[in-house]
Amino acid sequence: MKILITAPYHDKAQQVLKEHFGEVIYKPWKLQERAYNEAELSALLRETGADALITEHDHVTPAVITAFPGLQFIGVCRGTPSNVAVATATSLGIPVFNTPARNAQAVAEMFIANLITLMRNTLAGIAWLKGGHWEAGAHTSYLQFKGNEIAGKTIGMVGFGAVGQTIANLVKHFPAQILYYDPFYTSDDPDYQKVSLEDVFRLSDVVSIHLPVTPETEGMIGAELIGLMKKDAIFVNTARAVVVQREVLLAAIESHAIRGAILDVFDHEPPDALDYRLIHHQNVLATPHIAGATFEVEDHHADIMNKALLGFYKEGNRNVRQLVNRGELSAKTH
Repeated sequence: MKILITAPYHDKAQQVLKEHFGEVIYKPWKLQERAYNEAELSALLRETGADALITEHDHVTPAVITAFPGLQFIGVCRGTPSNVAVATATSLGIPVFNTPARNAQAVAEMFIANLITLMRNTLAGIAWLKGGHWEAGAHTSYLQFKGNEIAGKTIGMVGFGAVGQTIANLVKHFPAQILYYDPFYTSDDPDYQKVSLEDVFRLSDVVSIHLPVTPETEGMIGAELIGLMKKDAIFVNTARAVVVQREVLLAAIESHAIRGAILDVFDHEPPDALDYRLIHHQNVLATPHIAGATFEVEDHHADIMNKALLGFYKEGNRNVRQLVNRGELSAKTH
């Protein structure tokens, strides 16, 4: 098998693929500082004669997949294979693998860092210090920027997948109480309490969103739920912006109905005027979609992908959790 890899992939992981599958052709998209578009990816597949593809952000469109129906598999080094025409691949019997949880640790660490930063008024304190406002004998900073601790707070998770569980495993040791809502998962850990969606918003000091984008979740977080939040509660979204009705969130922040928000995702990237109203608000800590941006994430996704491919092709496990179109492919073979 000849595998074209356009995702960042460390040398050891490449060597594993060579040992078990054959030839590896490494053409990471980073070399051109942007993803391969449809025409570029098609040309690359044609030139290399690849039998399989491991991608990250490239445009794996229906046209690309249809032009190469003999692909043995498509690996997507992302939690959600939104850049790949999965339905087209499935129709041609091509397995599609992804790498869920590749950025769980990265997002969890940034969640904690940003939560502490907001709760302790750190950015305002730094700006005050750099502005030269410290006067001899004054206790202004101690009084003006006094904040809160995570310890003793209730952290509520909307969605309790890999990211939510990784965050919970860290913050419970502060210690903090963990509530979660997830209709598809129930934890065996007694430290985590499964509650209704409404109770997550009603009872939590911090509400953190960890939802995928589906027809059911788009716009799911609106006035009814945000209206349940405590006045001093903090809203966190490091998942997807479209699951939240941003006008409702903005109104809650501007009216001081909640303490503030930590946002890493926006309805429009680059942001539009309404997004910027959120970004510039003094009670919002906003970052440019970087919660999962660590060098280690690239190592994680290569290791997760290799484990899935070895499990599927070398161990005969047709139920590896990283197989995106598992059910559809099974249906086609029956």
